[in-house]
Amino acid sequence: MAMEVKLLQPVKVVCTDDLGETLVDIMQTAGYSRPLMVTDSFVGSMPLVVAARTKLEQVGVDVAVFDQVKPDPLCETVESGVEAFEAHKADSIIAIGGGSSMDVARGINIVRVNGGSIIEYTDPAKPIAPCNGMIAVPTTAGTGSEATLVAVVADPANRVKMEFLSYHLLPDAAVLDPRMTETLPPRITAATGFDALVHAIEAATCLQRNPVSDAFAEKAMAQIVRALPRAVQNGKDRKARMVMANGSLLAGAAFSNSMVGLVHAIGHALGGVCHVAHGEAMTILLPAVMQYNLEKCKERYGELLLPLAGPEVYAATPAELRAQKTIDTLVALRQQLADLTGLPTTLSQTGRVKPEQFDEVAST
Repeated sequence: MAMEVKLLQPVKVVCTDDLGETLVDIMQTAGYSRPLMVTDSFVGSMPLVVAARTKLEQVGVDVAVFDQVKPDPLCETVESGVEAFEAHKADSIIAIGGGSSMDVARGINIVRVNGGSIIEYTDPAKPIAPCNGMIAVPTTAGTGSEATLVAVVADPANRVKMEFLSYHLLPDAAVLDPRMTETLPPRITAATGFDALVHAIEAATCLQRNPVSDAFAEKAMAQIVRALPRAVQNGKDRKARMVMANGSLLAGAAFSNSMVGLVHAIGHALGGVCHVAHGEAMTILLPAVMQYNLEKCKERYGELLLPLAGPEVYAATPAELRAQKTIDTLVALRQQLADLTGLPTTLSQTGRVKPEQFDEVAST
């Protein structure tokens, strides 16, 4: 049987320095006129976002704002967003923010198109119909949510994070404006950037990887390891911010087609049980998980030294040592970010995880 490679990435990607004008063009081209803007209260009040709303309204686009998004969004937030969508008689969604805003927007789209409640769609047997009409504007360079097919919503009653996975959840368009991330604090820049790096590494090493997803993942790695320290040290470095935005999107496209692995599995459990911030969990877990997987993945880990450390380091490192050198390179990058921002490198440093919770994390 011939090998078959599949990769789907239909999201229109627009890199811009004029968010409002770009959104006007997208909305008018698609024929949308009544969007619900899904965001949090801080992002919704950013001058760039207010200016974009004003520009939309000047051309007759009636924008309603739902700004109740919080980190680790709850299923109740999704239901409230559905009510806001219906009250506005909206025809589309503009999601502006980090992964939480994107997750809520996807959840709203699931329910408003398919009916019922969001919890019902955790059942893989319950299909999700196409959820068109979502435009994604990321304010972090980390989750890659603007190019992914995953939504994660917390169910506090059961202390779990529910995952929704469907190609029908991909946005219509992703708008990358580096100005949206310029005010992101250094520690959040570091944590979200490392999250993007984890997306790329897991996409490049999991069982469903293919040559096309590898190309996305390896390009993302090369961009992120070079631009992330610069973005952390100088948030106004617009070139570094744009490189990070593109790297995050490429990593998101990669793992949407090849999936992620144990780092994310444990990280989501830590988030549900211990409320560890997702980016920080990824930063802490990646080297340990790679060390655990080393014997099985050493050949592929060795190959990743090239995009992570560059041709000089790759050529100078004996083949049998490249896998460990890859892990060491990532540990060094993590420590550099920790020294710059105070980013935790152990679970104890988060102040949220107790040894007696390990069994619950392991069983979640």
